[in-house]
Amino acid sequence: MRWILVATILGSSIAFIDATVVNVALPPIQHDLGGGLAAQQWIVDAYLLTLGSLILVGGSLGDIFGEMRLFTIGVASFGAASILCALAPDITTLIVFRGIQGIAGALLTPASLALITSNFEGAERGAAIGTWAAWSGISTVVGPLLGGWLIGISSWRVIFFLNVPIAVVTMGIALFLIPRGRDTASRARVDYLGGMLCALGLGGVVYGLIEQPRLGWTHWSVVGGLVLGAASLLAFVAWEARARAPMLPLRLFASRNFSVTNLETLAVYGGLSAWGFFLALFLQQLSGYSPFRSGLATLPVTLVLFTLSRYTGRWSAQYGPRLFMGVGPLLAGASLLTLARMPVHLSYWVDLLPPLLGFSFGLALTVAPLTTTVLSEAGAGDAGIASGVNNAVARIAGLMAIAAVGLAASGGAHKLTPHGFHVAMVIVGALICAGGAIGAAGIRNPA
Repeated sequence: MRWILVATILGSSIAFIDATVVNVALPPIQHDLGGGLAAQQWIVDAYLLTLGSLILVGGSLGDIFGEMRLFTIGVASFGAASILCALAPDITTLIVFRGIQGIAGALLTPASLALITSNFEGAERGAAIGTWAAWSGISTVVGPLLGGWLIGISSWRVIFFLNVPIAVVTMGIALFLIPRGRDTASRARVDYLGGMLCALGLGGVVYGLIEQPRLGWTHWSVVGGLVLGAASLLAFVAWEARARAPMLPLRLFASRNFSVTNLETLAVYGGLSAWGFFLALFLQQLSGYSPFRSGLATLPVTLVLFTLSRYTGRWSAQYGPRLFMGVGPLLAGASLLTLARMPVHLSYWVDLLPPLLGFSFGLALTVAPLTTTVLSEAGAGDAGIASGVNNAVARIAGLMAIAAVGLAASGGAHKLTPHGFHVAMVIVGALICAGGAIGAAGIRNPA
């Protein structure tokens, strides 16, 4: 059991790290390879696009061919894609390779949670999920710190090479220390059409939002992208409602807690992703922070998450998740709203640290209870797809938020401005607070 938990934490951590470590590398990448704000958004969103749109397919493949098999394939593919990213000669190639990284992440992420769900029961499952969520949250937040340090002593390319030894160790544990008898498989089918429609829908909408400041609302590609995206998303929902083997079983949403938790995930993780993206740009491009210093600035969030997440996972399983999922996002969002007045020449101890502490306490109250609630609403046979749905919602939230908040914050400019950052923080704080209101009003504690 212990090795399963270790392997899933290591494997999923590289996927979560890469969702945020790139934030502190964006200015150095721009300096090396060129590109403006739109290119910086695409470096992040190309990864989130393929990860978010295909993670449901990855969850289905895990249920069909076995979680452990898909997990090891995903880890190996992620390591290979990371090497390609590190060797990218130009900005376009890097964006393409980031998309390939997202495909690999779509295989390993839902499989890691499904392995925990199928191998732990009762209170042990809550503690295991809490531990997994804690380390996943820590890896998400520690990415900028580690990446900034590595960039300072080397270059932005080393942040991708870092994934390779972690992937090798994870595969060694999975292949040699975990019994093969724990893997299961079924004869279900994969919803390839659903995956294609989802990718087209998200890609079209995100393209329109990111490219609008540069091309304008009337440009044929912006209009075409938005129309194609919206039509594909409508077709996706219609197809999932009638498909014999849908990648998104709509029956899961018959559970009130499952539906509400995923709606809260959409708001909270959208705000979280946009917060990390714009804070890293603000600190480096406007406040003069180095990549390492901008990563170090978020260290308190890592420390609080590491300390509290395991306990909140256990407490939510014992006392019910409603209080945690209501109070946590409200505290986190209200804390980020204060960043809407942060000056360019800031005092870290006065202007940034207090909001970060409030944000981190709120986030620690939210992450593990949210994950536990989603999985507790699914049976053992739906573990892969349930974790896939929630992870897809979280990645899609980040994908859409970075594009939409970027559109609101850019004001037609091709780089971040102080006013644009303040607008972004208002939207981010409001999004996360909305997630708390959704949880407080909608979640029902189990009897």
